[in-house]
Amino acid sequence: MRIAQIAPLAESIPPKLYGGTERVVAWLVDELVKLGHQVTLFASGDSKTLAELVPACPRALRLGRPRVDPVAAQTVLLESVARRASEFDVIHAHIDWLPLPLLKRLGVPFLTTTHGRLDLPGLADVARLFPEAPYVSISNNQNTALREANWIGTVYHGLPADLFRPSFDEGRYLAFLGRLTAKKGPEVAIRIARAANMPLRIAAKVPRGERAYFKERLEPQIDGNKVRLTGEVNDETKQKFLASASALLFPIDWPEPFGLVMIEAMACGTPVIAFRSGSVPEVIDDGITGFVVDGEAEAIEAIGRLGELDRRKVRARFEERFTSERMAKEYLRHYEALARMKPAYGLAAQ
Repeated sequence: MRIAQIAPLAESIPPKLYGGTERVVAWLVDELVKLGHQVTLFASGDSKTLAELVPACPRALRLGRPRVDPVAAQTVLLESVARRASEFDVIHAHIDWLPLPLLKRLGVPFLTTTHGRLDLPGLADVARLFPEAPYVSISNNQNTALREANWIGTVYHGLPADLFRPSFDEGRYLAFLGRLTAKKGPEVAIRIARAANMPLRIAAKVPRGERAYFKERLEPQIDGNKVRLTGEVNDETKQKFLASASALLFPIDWPEPFGLVMIEAMACGTPVIAFRSGSVPEVIDDGITGFVVDGEAEAIEAIGRLGELDRRKVRARFEERFTSERMAKEYLRHYEALARMKPAYGLAAQ
């Protein structure tokens, strides 16, 4: 198939450091190419891909200097897609609602994967404006917040099977990986680790808007011994960080749409202890790849039960459920179905 992929511009494909959506897009695109399809990626110019790259801006917006106006960059992105739309059998967008007014008028089958939370004001109004536009969710829980949208399926994220090497040793510490925001639960992770009398290693970025939270609530608790901050990690350092952990703590306080870090830990053979919220019960096989818990007390108890889990089975379940090859093949089924259908939208919608 001839497939267009529209990526976010905030980070490169794949991202240099943090960037879950951009990392998933990179894995999907490369896997589609490996499966023999002709893929065109619309993204920032510093992206690295097996597909044909059409750059909308020289560098990703977050790290690029001099800074490019994001609206200008997105305008270039959409115009680039429009000029080449007739070349594709299907267009797959990963930038939420922004391209819908354009895509509905191109006469080419298209699909949107939503990567964020959907329980926000105004989203239902947007979905009702485009009743025939097809969407794929990244968990079943994610799409329950926006019943107005035309959901055609759920495709769980996947990553390359050979990206991370598993470790089957018991691990030396508890790990926390993610943005240092209250909804991700870093304070809770610190309390859980201390109550379990285990060291905690934190690999995370401090978002610009959360620096006050970090300074006031987290930094005083990071002693460099029991609680240690290692900063952001790339794929190489992430593998060592996760594989050496006894478990990943995922004490979220929000409706997590997927939680990529959970399957990254599983790929390393590392079990996950996560709060029952959002996608967590779908991603974790309770008692096999980790424990789904209701609150801090259960999380502390679960740490004492880590010996019941077989890290080889954690890795095996990852290979069964969460590889990028599986993800790409599931998306292909949706692409093929859409390509067989007459587009509900087209030039007449102008």
